Amino acid sequence: MSGNAGGHIPVMLQEMLDTLAPRDGGIYLDGTFGGGGYAGAILDRTACTLWAIDRDPTAIARGAALAARHPGRLHLVQGRFGDMVELLQARGVTSLDGVVLDLGVSSYQIDDPARGFSFRFDGPLDMRMGRDGPTAADLVNTLPEQELADTLYRFGEERLSRRIARAIVTTRAAVPITTTAQLAGIIRAVVPPERSGLDPATRSFQALRLRVNDELGEIERALRGAAALLGEGGRLVVVAFHSLEDRLVKQFMTEASGRAPAPSRHDPGGLAPRAAAEFRLLTPRALRPQDSETAANPRARSARLRAMQRAAAALGGPCP
Repeated sequence: MSGNAGGHIPVMLQEMLDTLAPRDGGIYLDGTFGGGGYAGAILDRTACTLWAIDRDPTAIARGAALAARHPGRLHLVQGRFGDMVELLQARGVTSLDGVVLDLGVSSYQIDDPARGFSFRFDGPLDMRMGRDGPTAADLVNTLPEQELADTLYRFGEERLSRRIARAIVTTRAAVPITTTAQLAGIIRAVVPPERSGLDPATRSFQALRLRVNDELGEIERALRGAAALLGEGGRLVVVAFHSLEDRLVKQFMTEASGRAPAPSRHDPGGLAPRAAAEFRLLTPRALRPQDSETAANPRARSARLRAMQRAAAALGGPCP
């Protein structure tokens, strides 16, 4: 959820740089280019080569200026970060020294009413990070009531998902739901305000965005892809912004680093020797933003940074 200096602040930028530890001559991937905040900082820090992926064509176009400032070092690729292995191999890249992923929607997308991500503005109910596939409007106007309720509950952890789904289905029977303000109004009419001040539409909008873009599936594919691409000593750094994202990252890194709980002693599989872990965990606990950062940038409040490193021992050498 980072942007660049043009009114947007990359989240946990210093922590990302310190954990990724880019070096001169290394080859790195920013799998979520967005506004180029992370990419610019990595390129400024070391004389490395950086590949950057984004599924949003406007982000790729915006990155042309940054690429011009670092000729021959920044390579922009339009596509899904879950396809990083195929995208990079097609360009002759089979090994990386580091990968950084800044999950979620970018500030540029949130703040553009035409993209339809936020209920803070009235705009078309779109929510697509790219330009292909069904929109959020397609989902709310066509999904069966039960499937719509399940979507809101699974991806938004919305306790009142059934009530919201019923209200949506009732409304769309009379008139199509096509704008963010229209959908937010439907939700607010049936969900009471929270003491925390969280807008009643927040979780439902999150759920629809996650489903429209298959974000959790993309994260799972990206984590596997990054693990496959990282060379000896290579590091994966991931910044997540809500529990569903962070849970996937934590589970993947825990298992990759051999820290998953051992099978029960009653399970015959528990008698087999456990394979040596290919990665070591760099963040036993997720790093959180400093208070000074959250005060300056409230969007950083929910950020969690986790990282792991390919262990040299898995390749026959000592762990760095």
